[in-house]
Amino acid sequence: MAALLWAAIATTATAAKAVQVTSPDGKIVVDLNTQKGQLGWTVSRAGQQLFSVEGVGMTLGQKTVGTTAGRVTQKPLRETLRPVVPLKFSSIDAACTEARVSVENGTLVLRVMDNAVAYRFETRVKGEVEVTGDRFILRPAVAVQTHVQQTGSFNSSCEESYTHQSIGDWHESGNIGHTPALLSGDNDLQLLIAETDLRDYPHLCLRATADGALESAFPPAAQKWEAHGDRSYHVAEEAPYLAKTQGTRAFSWRYVVITDSKGLLTQTVPVQLAAKSEIGDASWVRPGQVSWEWWNGAAPFGPDVTFRYGCNYETYAYFADFAAKYGVEYILLDEGWAMDTRDPFTPNEYMRLPELIKHCKDVGVGVIIWLPWLTVENHMELFKTYAEWGVAGVKVDFMDHFDQWMVNFYERVVKEAAKYQLLVDFHGAFTPAGLEYRYPNLISYEGVRGLEQMGNCPPNNTIFIPFIRNAVGAADFTPGGMNNMQPDRYRATRPNAGAMGTRVFQMALYVMLESGVQMLADSPTRYYQNDDCTRYIASVPVTWDETRCLSAVVGDHAILARRSGDKWFVGAIQGTDHTQRHRVRLDFLPEGRTFKMKAFVDGINADYQAMHYNVVEQEVTSATELDVTLMRNGGFAAVIE
Repeated sequence: MAALLWAAIATTATAAKAVQVTSPDGKIVVDLNTQKGQLGWTVSRAGQQLFSVEGVGMTLGQKTVGTTAGRVTQKPLRETLRPVVPLKFSSIDAACTEARVSVENGTLVLRVMDNAVAYRFETRVKGEVEVTGDRFILRPAVAVQTHVQQTGSFNSSCEESYTHQSIGDWHESGNIGHTPALLSGDNDLQLLIAETDLRDYPHLCLRATADGALESAFPPAAQKWEAHGDRSYHVAEEAPYLAKTQGTRAFSWRYVVITDSKGLLTQTVPVQLAAKSEIGDASWVRPGQVSWEWWNGAAPFGPDVTFRYGCNYETYAYFADFAAKYGVEYILLDEGWAMDTRDPFTPNEYMRLPELIKHCKDVGVGVIIWLPWLTVENHMELFKTYAEWGVAGVKVDFMDHFDQWMVNFYERVVKEAAKYQLLVDFHGAFTPAGLEYRYPNLISYEGVRGLEQMGNCPPNNTIFIPFIRNAVGAADFTPGGMNNMQPDRYRATRPNAGAMGTRVFQMALYVMLESGVQMLADSPTRYYQNDDCTRYIASVPVTWDETRCLSAVVGDHAILARRSGDKWFVGAIQGTDHTQRHRVRLDFLPEGRTFKMKAFVDGINADYQAMHYNVVEQEVTSATELDVTLMRNGGFAAVIE
């Protein structure tokens, strides 16, 4: 159980006096502005002002929240957290200073950590209210470049490439920006803007302003919507409000992580702000790897293949046997398994689904089933049925919206799935915003430009994912392509799908990227042909006891060491078009012991023939320094035991 320690005495101040809130280590100082109509704060670190947050407030019907401020109380909080699905650390010591500011119709709650500042409103208004305004402006005090996925409308799958612009150039585009959004300044200052504990409310977006700031933006509630086909809908009429919700409640946490490139890869702010699990005993939640057929075209071609490929029993049993051989926990039945995508209960006749599920159970492999979200909405009873069938989980796809109704759909799905101990993986989805902690059976989200984009998934975009997208939670990127090409040599399509970057870049992604259901996207045939690579990939855990960042620069390279039990895995990737050389110290290893390391390294010709790699085996100690060469768009992947 987490231990929560409250200070016995709170500090107090009035609105008439200057109010400062300081991080536990004393380095981050928040100066509160509680003057009437000007609720906000400035944030400084080590004496340098970094940004201000201005105009903070909400409008609930005829009532405002945040126009006037009164008494301020402060308390230190300290907590030990043990996530159900530990993506970075299995144990986290969390500390912050919490300030509670009395405002009309509620309370502003502000938390200042050693590496972040977060706020939320707790409102006290009777009955149901229409939220017509929710505003904050974040104004950097230093020059920054933005790294953000931009979209032209609130109808988006959140799979756009990152843009890299000044705030002024972003404003000129007129686009909406998804959160998380990263602002990079001089001296490796990194400001990551995101939200968590989102419930019964639209997902936070951002707009750039003409005067060099960022302001909150939200999709309006849908007054009327129309279904199009089997998986999409169009908002035919928008409501004149953002949300209709209870007037007495806590709203989402909005937070800014304040760190450097290395700190982005190890920070745990979303976990520290998370609500507690609501599913009781979660021991049945079993993260793992997944053998996936969609990317590779479901067409194995080895000498042992004597069946016609397709959405049939033989193909999926072949995938299951592959998964069993390498210890991969699940297979995924993607689109085509059902007779009709609108009917989640009738498999096509060639699947022999009961027989397939039994075969998978016999070989120790779980089954995850793909569904379009509209089918799930129309058949919420499917979770009970799937549990009776022996299915392990569902992949729900194509939501492509993040208004209040769709946010509530996510919660209804994971809550119903949890009743029957089923996992959920959301695709066509917005990014993680806290639901995965309340319902840890929500094992991953997409909301990322992943490998399924094939020729539109270059390493110079992927290199940003650990710093931005994975910084807020699990991302179903679907790595593992064995048909590797440099971007300027890319020529590939299904069934011979290709992955940009070197072979070892793809292998290292299993250490670099975080997902509770990490896919093996390529064909069993290609994995059998590359047995040493496959054995390494299949050995990489999806949850971790400890994460160390050995070297990182946003948009350039990242080198991580992760521990699971007594094994360490080291992964490195880079997204530039030139060779990089790094000295990597293994001083994270226990002193006085000798370990064996097996490493996959870019071959000398990998800058041209991206499939070229070599294997290096050697003894190492905590005093060892490795010379790691990353070819262009290259990688490094090792296990130390």
